[in-house]
Amino acid sequence: MPIEAWLALVGVFVLGAMSPGPSLATVLRNSVVNGRRHGVLTGLGHGFGFGIYSFLAASGMITAISIHSGTVDFLRLTGAAVLVILGYIFAKQSLSRSSPIVADETQFSVHSSFAQGFLIALLNPKIFAWMLAIYAPFINADLGIHILLAMALMGVCIDASWYVGVAIFMTGGNRAAKLGKASNKFSAAMALLMFVFAGIIITEYIFG
Repeated sequence: MPIEAWLALVGVFVLGAMSPGPSLATVLRNSVVNGRRHGVLTGLGHGFGFGIYSFLAASGMITAISIHSGTVDFLRLTGAAVLVILGYIFAKQSLSRSSPIVADETQFSVHSSFAQGFLIALLNPKIFAWMLAIYAPFINADLGIHILLAMALMGVCIDASWYVGVAIFMTGGNRAAKLGKASNKFSAAMALLMFVFAGIIITEYIFG
């Protein structure tokens, strides 16, 4: 691909990472409530999941999936289910009487943080729609596997860098301490947000 196409692809990857949605909400919540380590691992997990999604999209999987509407519906509903599960987890933690930050550091597995980021990227319908939109101008039959892998690697680096940066910023100085005092409310807000996103997806599925 020409350099102009690579630069354009960088732009759409950056805009996609910066757009608000379940991914940003999950990274923010884990950073504030569970601490920097969990936030960074959530960001890394999201970047890794996004990279896999990028490769599948670039290699033509998304085009194949879009032909079969039943598969698309399955992916959307699976994404909604993930949002509901995350919403339940956040709601349960918002009701905890103990200090969420202290409790989560011992009970909330770092593997779980990475898995949350990975799943929210892999099963996020917003990313599915984004991939369908952004790859059309860049994909053609002449692209080799090395180009497709390079595109996926670019997606991993940009996406993970953004969300890891968000996690580090949110836990810098006394920002996390101030927000941590209201961590139960923060978790409740994130739970509500996850349920809203899931509701939007299900509504679009029913009435779309």
